[in-house]
Amino acid sequence: MQPAIRGLSRSHGPGAGAAIRAGAAASLVGIGLARFAYTPLLPALVDAGWFAPGAAAYLGAANLAGYLAGALLARPMAARAPAAHVLRAMMLLAAAAFFACALPLSFAWFFAWRFASGYAGGALMALAAPTILPHVPPARRGLAGGAIFTGIGLGIAASGTLVPLLLRAGLPATWCGLGTAALLLAAATWRGWPQQSVTAASPAATGKRARPGLALAGLCAEYALNAAGLVPHMVFLVDFVARGLGRGVTAGAWYWVAYGTGATAGPLLAGWVADRIGFASALRAAYVVQAACVGLLAIASGAAWIALSSLVVGALTPGIVPLVLGRVHELLPDPEQRKAAWGWATTAFAVGQAGAAYAFSFLFARTGDYALLFVVGAALPLAALALDLLAQLAPARPSNRSVR
Repeated sequence: MQPAIRGLSRSHGPGAGAAIRAGAAASLVGIGLARFAYTPLLPALVDAGWFAPGAAAYLGAANLAGYLAGALLARPMAARAPAAHVLRAMMLLAAAAFFACALPLSFAWFFAWRFASGYAGGALMALAAPTILPHVPPARRGLAGGAIFTGIGLGIAASGTLVPLLLRAGLPATWCGLGTAALLLAAATWRGWPQQSVTAASPAATGKRARPGLALAGLCAEYALNAAGLVPHMVFLVDFVARGLGRGVTAGAWYWVAYGTGATAGPLLAGWVADRIGFASALRAAYVVQAACVGLLAIASGAAWIALSSLVVGALTPGIVPLVLGRVHELLPDPEQRKAAWGWATTAFAVGQAGAAYAFSFLFARTGDYALLFVVGAALPLAALALDLLAQLAPARPSNRSVR
C-alpha cells in the first residue's frame, strides 16, 4: 500500500497521498481494529470471566449492528457538517470506544460501546472513499481505492499480532493499547482529509439513463448474502481454534494474522483479476472460492487447511468490495446513479452482516457447534451465485427516471 500512496503523491502532489493515507487509516481504525480486533479478544473475554460465550458472541454482533447504523446515517451527517469534520469525529469515537471497553462495568455498557465502534466504522466506510476519490485523477482512482481498502487488512493483521502481546498485560491494558493506536492514527492523519468537496458533472443528466432493474437489485441481495457468509470467520475463527480445537488464544491469533495477510492483498488482487476476466466473472468466481474455503473448516482441522481457509477468506473479505463497486459501474453509466446504488449496496452489506451476526450468535449459543456455523456460512455465497445467474437473465431497460 505504501508504494502506491507514495506514487500518487509524487505524480499528483502531496495532498493526494495525504488524503489516501487518511483513508487507509480510517479503514484500519474503523474496520480493521474497531471490528476485527474483537475476534482474537473474544476467547480471552470468556476465559477471564468477563462474559459467557454466548454473551461475548452477541457483543461481536453489536459492532455489526452499529456498522449498519453508521452506514445509513453517514450521508445525513455529512449533509449537516463538512465530511472532513465527520470523519475526524468518527476516528475519535472509535478510539474512545476502545478505552471505554477497558472498564467491564456491565453487558449493557459493553454493548453500547461496541455498537458505537461499529457506528464509527460504518460511517468511515461510507464516507472516506467518496470524500477522497474525487480529488484523485480518474486514471489513478483504482489504485487509490485499493490503497484505501488495504487499510482493512492491515488492521486485521495488526490486531492478530498486537492483541496477543497486549493480552500479556491483561484485558484492560489491551483495550487501552488499541485505543492508543487508534488515537495516534487519528492524530497522524488529522490534516490529511480533503477540506472541500468535489461535485462531478453527470454526463447523462439530460439524456436517457439505463435502469438495470433486477440486475442491480440482485447485486445488492448478493452482496448481503456474501456479507453474511463471511461472519463465521469474522466472529468465530479465533474462538474455533482456541476453544473449539483446544489450541489456545495464541494459536488462534496466528490464524487471524493469516486472515489479515490475505485481507491486505485482497482488494488489489481482486482488481487485477477483474481487469482480466471482467467484474461479473470475477464476482462469480469469488462466490465459489469463498464457499469452498468457508466450508473447509467444517470438515478439516489440520493446520495447513485452517491457514488456507483463513488466508483466502481474509482476501475475499475486503476483496469483494472493489468487485461489487466495479459491477455497479458496469450496470450504471451515470455517476449520480452509481453513488446512490453504492449507498444501497453498502447498506445491504451492513444488513447482511448484522443480521447474520445475530443469527449465527443465536445458533452457536443454542448448539455450540462450530462446524454447523461454517456449513451455513458456505451455503450463503452459493445462494448469492445462484441469484446472480438468475438476475443476469433480466436485461436492462431504458428509463428517463433517475435512480434515487
